[in-house]
Amino acid sequence: MSTEIKVPVLPESVSDATIATWHKKVGDAVKRDENLVDLETDKVVLEVPSPVDGVLKEIKFEEGATVTSSQLIAIVEAGAAASAPAAEAAPAAAKVDATPAAGAQPITPKAEAPKAAAAPTSNDQLPPGARFTANKEGIDASQVEGTGRKGAVTKEDILNYAKNGGVGNAAGARPEERVPMTRMRARIAERLMQSKNSIAMLTSFNEVNLGKVMAMRKELGESFEKANGVKLGFMSFFAKAAANALQRHPVVNASVDGNDVVYHGYADISIAVSTEKGLVTPVLRNVERMGFADVEKAIGDYAKKARDGKLALEDLQGGTFTITNGGTFGSLMSTPIVNPPQSAILGMHAIKERAIVENGAVVAAPMMYIALSYDHRIIDGKDAVLFLVDIKNQLENPHRMLLGM
Repeated sequence: MSTEIKVPVLPESVSDATIATWHKKVGDAVKRDENLVDLETDKVVLEVPSPVDGVLKEIKFEEGATVTSSQLIAIVEAGAAASAPAAEAAPAAAKVDATPAAGAQPITPKAEAPKAAAAPTSNDQLPPGARFTANKEGIDASQVEGTGRKGAVTKEDILNYAKNGGVGNAAGARPEERVPMTRMRARIAERLMQSKNSIAMLTSFNEVNLGKVMAMRKELGESFEKANGVKLGFMSFFAKAAANALQRHPVVNASVDGNDVVYHGYADISIAVSTEKGLVTPVLRNVERMGFADVEKAIGDYAKKARDGKLALEDLQGGTFTITNGGTFGSLMSTPIVNPPQSAILGMHAIKERAIVENGAVVAAPMMYIALSYDHRIIDGKDAVLFLVDIKNQLENPHRMLLGM
């Protein structure tokens, strides 16, 4: 019995998707819930699993094709078995040719073998488009440095390797490369330009002495981890401080909708996470009701999902305020860009031990610059400064957060 494989139902904010990688080719055996194909949207990469055990009978669209919600992309013959003996009897070169090049028409197996050399064993693990190109160019993929997700070797990596005569063998050359933006990178660019062109953005700065936070982490970190199964990080302090401050300064948590200002009575905080494909901002919902352990666990779960490409669209939707931490990459100071329709974003930076005056004496303290970029159409400078001072006071006196002050 034939089973249709369709594009998952996409939310209204996502109009279509691009076929990124086929993990199976026509004639391959598939198991139920085994991932067949990756679909790249503006926000996340979606996996499409097989609903049944069987054989992949037909692929309707090649890698790089654009598909829409609920569109038929493949057919699996349920209960069928792969023709393994026939595949083993075929020459290695014929196996290579059975995988069509990216950008071709709907796949149909080919009987003729190309004159290219047989594929090395390591090439068998490549996506179809990259595998075909590597075999055509006679390149061993194990020698190529991958730039895809989890270091995967892509078709572009193979082409660049072939064009440059091999990595490290282009001495004296001035190589150039033209690669189309991924959907996610193009969407990020669009959103950044939207922010720049539609928001009257301004940034205010302050600095925070994190001595007491670091002392608390040192004193209670081990007990906290034993009790909750997660480490006590800095982000939970900043997330809770921001949630408390947003309750006291609601305009910073508001958004512009036409001629209206929408005030949100909850703190859904987006946490910026860097991935190989670009920056994503999964949302912690109702942070004002969460404990430190809840925040740390949620952030840990999102970080793992982001690394594995498992973030769902609903993980990224919504959010009334954003926190981004450039300090993890060594940034000392920056002006983060507001993520519309939000009206503000808090930037964390690197912790540096600096000399400060404390009680009339010069002492060394772990200091961090913090920045608040905000939409000046609805947030006045006074509101932004008071919000930052609120954050500063909570972090320099972390017991205030426990008392809700």
